[in-house]
Amino acid sequence: MLHTSLNNMVAIFHPALTLLNAGWIEARKGDFEFYSDGVTPATARVLAALDRERVTVAAAVGIRAQTARDWLERAYRARGDDLHEAMHANPGYEGIKAPKSLRHRYIFEDVPCSLVPIANIGLQYGVDTTSIHAIVNLANIVHATDFWRTGRTLERLGIKGVSVSELKRYMETGKR
Repeated sequence: MLHTSLNNMVAIFHPALTLLNAGWIEARKGDFEFYSDGVTPATARVLAALDRERVTVAAAVGIRAQTARDWLERAYRARGDDLHEAMHANPGYEGIKAPKSLRHRYIFEDVPCSLVPIANIGLQYGVDTTSIHAIVNLANIVHATDFWRTGRTLERLGIKGVSVSELKRYMETGKR
Protein backbone atom coordinates (compact mmCIF):
# COMPACT_ATOMS: atom_id res chain seq x y z
CA MET A 1 0.00 0.00 0.00
CA LEU A 2 2.76 2.47 0.89
CA HIS A 3 4.69 1.68 -2.29
CA THR A 4 1.64 2.26 -4.47
CA SER A 5 0.53 5.40 -2.62
CA LEU A 6 3.96 7.00 -2.58
CA ASN A 7 4.45 6.30 -6.30
CA ASN A 8 1.16 7.96 -7.26
CA MET A 9 2.07 10.66 -9.79
CA VAL A 10 -1.44 12.08 -10.03
CA ALA A 11 -1.13 13.18 -6.41
CA ILE A 12 1.67 15.45 -7.56
CA PHE A 13 0.37 16.51 -10.99
CA HIS A 14 -3.39 16.94 -10.61
CA PRO A 15 -3.92 19.18 -7.56
CA ALA A 16 -0.99 21.51 -8.22
CA LEU A 17 -1.78 22.01 -11.89
CA THR A 18 -5.45 22.57 -11.11
CA LEU A 19 -4.75 25.14 -8.41
CA LEU A 20 -1.93 26.89 -10.25
CA ASN A 21 -4.18 27.20 -13.31
CA ALA A 22 -7.28 28.18 -11.30
CA GLY A 23 -7.77 31.52 -13.05
CA TRP A 24 -7.57 29.93 -16.45
CA ILE A 25 -9.89 27.08 -15.44
CA GLU A 26 -12.50 29.52 -14.14
CA ALA A 27 -12.19 31.89 -17.11
CA ARG A 28 -12.07 29.26 -19.85
CA LYS A 29 -14.20 26.55 -18.16
CA GLY A 30 -11.40 24.07 -18.83
CA ASP A 31 -11.10 24.89 -22.51
CA PHE A 32 -7.35 24.52 -22.72
CA GLU A 33 -4.96 21.61 -22.76
CA PHE A 34 -4.21 20.75 -19.16
CA TYR A 35 -0.69 19.46 -19.68
CA SER A 36 0.39 21.19 -22.87
CA ASP A 37 -0.82 24.66 -21.87
CA GLY A 38 -0.99 24.29 -18.09
CA VAL A 39 2.55 23.01 -17.58
CA THR A 40 4.77 26.05 -17.90
CA PRO A 41 8.36 26.27 -16.69
CA ALA A 42 7.11 27.79 -13.41
CA THR A 43 4.37 25.22 -12.77
CA ALA A 44 6.82 22.44 -13.64
CA ARG A 45 9.22 23.78 -11.00
CA VAL A 46 6.42 23.51 -8.43
CA LEU A 47 5.69 19.95 -9.59
CA ALA A 48 9.38 19.11 -9.30
CA ALA A 49 9.49 20.46 -5.73
CA LEU A 50 6.41 18.41 -4.79
CA ASP A 51 7.96 15.36 -6.44
CA ARG A 52 11.22 15.74 -4.49
CA GLU A 53 9.26 15.87 -1.24
CA ARG A 54 7.21 12.77 -2.18
CA VAL A 55 10.35 10.82 -3.05
CA THR A 56 12.02 11.93 0.19
CA VAL A 57 9.00 10.88 2.27
CA ALA A 58 9.07 7.49 0.56
CA ALA A 59 12.79 7.13 1.35
CA ALA A 60 12.11 7.98 5.00
CA VAL A 61 9.89 4.88 5.25
CA GLY A 62 12.27 2.67 3.28
CA ILE A 63 10.69 2.88 -0.15
CA ARG A 64 12.65 3.76 -3.27
CA ALA A 65 10.07 5.77 -5.18
CA GLN A 66 10.52 6.63 -8.81
CA THR A 67 10.77 10.29 -9.71
CA ALA A 68 8.18 11.89 -11.96
CA ARG A 69 10.77 12.14 -14.74
CA ASP A 70 11.66 8.45 -14.36
CA TRP A 71 7.96 7.56 -14.48
CA LEU A 72 7.38 9.68 -17.60
CA GLU A 73 10.28 7.97 -19.31
CA ARG A 74 9.22 4.48 -18.25
CA ALA A 75 5.50 4.90 -18.95
CA TYR A 76 5.64 7.11 -22.04
CA ARG A 77 9.27 7.21 -23.21
CA ALA A 78 9.06 10.95 -22.58
CA ARG A 79 12.45 12.47 -21.83
CA GLY A 80 13.72 15.92 -21.07
CA ASP A 81 16.41 17.83 -19.24
CA ASP A 82 13.82 18.81 -16.63
CA LEU A 83 10.23 17.97 -15.71
CA HIS A 84 8.83 20.68 -17.99
CA GLU A 85 10.58 19.23 -21.04
CA ALA A 86 9.68 15.64 -20.10
CA MET A 87 6.00 16.47 -19.66
CA HIS A 88 5.91 18.30 -22.99
CA ALA A 89 7.65 15.35 -24.66
CA ASN A 90 4.78 13.06 -23.64
CA PRO A 91 2.44 12.51 -26.61
CA GLY A 92 -0.05 10.88 -24.23
CA TYR A 93 -0.86 14.29 -22.77
CA GLU A 94 -1.85 15.81 -26.12
CA GLY A 95 -5.51 16.77 -26.27
CA ILE A 96 -6.27 16.28 -22.56
CA LYS A 97 -8.45 19.19 -21.50
CA ALA A 98 -8.33 20.86 -18.11
CA PRO A 99 -11.12 20.32 -15.58
CA LYS A 100 -14.19 22.42 -16.37
CA SER A 101 -14.29 23.75 -12.80
CA LEU A 102 -12.30 23.76 -9.60
CA ARG A 103 -14.88 21.47 -7.99
CA HIS A 104 -13.15 18.42 -9.39
CA ARG A 105 -11.78 15.12 -8.17
CA TYR A 106 -8.28 16.41 -8.84
CA ILE A 107 -8.79 18.42 -5.66
CA PHE A 108 -11.48 16.56 -3.72
CA GLU A 109 -9.81 13.15 -4.06
CA ASP A 110 -6.11 13.80 -4.58
CA VAL A 111 -5.64 16.41 -1.85
CA PRO A 112 -7.32 14.66 1.12
CA CYS A 113 -6.52 11.09 0.08
CA SER A 114 -2.95 11.55 -1.17
CA LEU A 115 -1.31 14.86 -0.32
CA VAL A 116 -2.58 15.07 3.28
CA PRO A 117 -1.22 11.62 4.22
CA ILE A 118 2.06 12.14 2.36
CA ALA A 119 2.63 15.45 4.15
CA ASN A 120 1.74 13.98 7.53
CA ILE A 121 3.92 10.91 7.03
CA GLY A 122 6.71 13.33 6.17
CA LEU A 123 6.12 15.30 9.35
CA GLN A 124 6.03 12.14 11.45
CA TYR A 125 9.41 11.00 10.11
CA GLY A 126 11.16 14.38 9.93
CA VAL A 127 10.80 15.21 6.23
CA ASP A 128 10.15 18.80 5.20
CA THR A 129 7.01 18.92 3.07
CA THR A 130 6.69 22.68 2.69
CA SER A 131 5.60 22.51 -0.96
CA ILE A 132 2.97 19.84 -0.34
CA HIS A 133 1.69 21.86 2.61
CA ALA A 134 1.43 24.91 0.35
CA ILE A 135 -0.75 23.05 -2.17
CA VAL A 136 -3.01 21.62 0.57
CA ASN A 137 -3.33 25.06 2.15
CA LEU A 138 -4.12 26.62 -1.22
CA ALA A 139 -6.82 23.98 -1.80
CA ASN A 140 -8.21 24.82 1.65
CA ILE A 141 -8.43 28.51 0.73
CA VAL A 142 -9.91 27.96 -2.72
CA HIS A 143 -12.59 25.59 -1.40
CA ALA A 144 -13.13 27.13 2.07
CA THR A 145 -12.53 23.79 3.71
CA ASP A 146 -9.95 22.08 5.89
CA PHE A 147 -8.50 19.07 4.12
CA TRP A 148 -6.04 18.67 7.01
CA ARG A 149 -9.03 17.84 9.22
CA THR A 150 -11.24 15.96 6.74
CA GLY A 151 -8.50 14.12 4.84
CA ARG A 152 -6.80 10.83 5.56
CA THR A 153 -5.03 11.71 8.75
CA LEU A 154 -2.49 9.44 10.40
CA GLU A 155 -4.98 8.92 13.21
CA ARG A 156 -7.61 7.68 10.74
CA LEU A 157 -5.03 5.46 9.07
CA GLY A 158 -4.00 4.01 12.44
CA ILE A 159 -0.34 4.98 12.05
CA LYS A 160 0.02 8.07 14.23
CA GLY A 161 3.17 7.87 16.31
CA VAL A 162 4.39 4.50 15.01
CA SER A 163 8.05 3.91 14.22
CA VAL A 164 9.12 3.09 10.68
CA SER A 165 9.59 -0.57 11.60
CA GLU A 166 6.11 -0.66 13.17
CA LEU A 167 4.69 1.01 10.06
CA LYS A 168 6.30 -1.60 7.78
CA ARG A 169 5.05 -4.45 9.97
CA TYR A 170 1.55 -2.95 9.98
CA MET A 171 1.57 -2.61 6.17
CA GLU A 172 2.76 -6.20 5.72
CA THR A 173 0.63 -7.92 8.33
CA GLY A 174 -2.19 -5.56 9.28
CA LYS A 175 -1.01 -5.82 12.88
CA ARG A 176 0.91 -3.25 14.89
